[in-house]
Amino acid sequence: MASQSGAHSRTWRSRGLRLGIAATFAVTLIAAPRMTALAHSPDGPTFTIGVSNNTVGNGWRDEMVCSIRAEVRNSGKARTVIQQGAGDTSVQIAQIRNLISQRVNAIIVDPNSTALAGAIQQAANQGITVVIVDQFIPSLFNKPHIYQAANNQRAYGRLGMRWLIQQLHGKGNVALLEGIAGAPANTEREIGQQQALKHYPKIHVVAKVYTGWDYTKGGQQMTQLLNSGKKIDGVWTSGIDYTVINAYRTARRKFVPVVGADNNAFVRQLVTMRTQGVVGAAVTNPPPIGGVGAAIALKALSGGHPAAVTTLVPKVWANTNAMGLAALKAHYLPSRGPTYGADWIVAGKANYTQRQLFACNG
Repeated sequence: MASQSGAHSRTWRSRGLRLGIAATFAVTLIAAPRMTALAHSPDGPTFTIGVSNNTVGNGWRDEMVCSIRAEVRNSGKARTVIQQGAGDTSVQIAQIRNLISQRVNAIIVDPNSTALAGAIQQAANQGITVVIVDQFIPSLFNKPHIYQAANNQRAYGRLGMRWLIQQLHGKGNVALLEGIAGAPANTEREIGQQQALKHYPKIHVVAKVYTGWDYTKGGQQMTQLLNSGKKIDGVWTSGIDYTVINAYRTARRKFVPVVGADNNAFVRQLVTMRTQGVVGAAVTNPPPIGGVGAAIALKALSGGHPAAVTTLVPKVWANTNAMGLAALKAHYLPSRGPTYGADWIVAGKANYTQRQLFACNG
């Protein structure tokens, strides 16, 4: 049986731990996805992992951050400190430097620009493990303490465009709804598009707009294009997809083939609106790349040797073939919102459960 003084000491230590966790949670709650508790082991968290996310109010990014927190929670080895901003490079550089000043053990960053390379290198120079997720920064490949994990975004652009070209039989007018101009992932997707288009001179790009990966804005831009009088035979989107279908439906226009991502609402549209003429393909780009980054950080911090670069290979789920339709039906998540990524975990590269992910109400 423990002595009374020992119990008293543990009580104060427990109170101090609870207060410390509560204080951290209060600081990081602003604009951050919510989870009921921080990850902890019986003796308290071993590591502190900072997160720098440059886009808020976006369901894809919310799920990405939640997958990080779910993986950390599952490990029982760490706690998270979340820093979020609104797409401003200078703000994200400040986030990284702030996390450095807090002496975190690792930083997971989804960069909005390659201009973050200097701040990331600064963290690595101080021995902090840095995992860049979602968008590669090639200048930082194979640098000490720096790991990178992302979808193959060039393949994302190329595969989706090839599918669209096939639907148009190699000729016609296409509209491109891009993401954020200059963002590493968007630049790679544009390169992929051009790799496909250069072989088909009869495919003409008649409109190209940047949505900022904002679903509402993308839907409005599609409505404007429909009202412009331009003949559009197909639409390629950088994941702003279900609002494009909604724009066609609201305008009562005949649907054209649409390429999007594996967003929950778009996946549902491809399954349930086929009889209404919706033809489309979802190219996978799972938000749980964040969870992959967390698993990499935890492995490195625990003395393991994860790969310096992890690249996911996107798949095409099209409602024009049996295999694609089966994948769409299997991945739709009825309990999740429209912008939730239907591919909720990268199997074999993260360890959290669906329940742990869904507990984070971002």
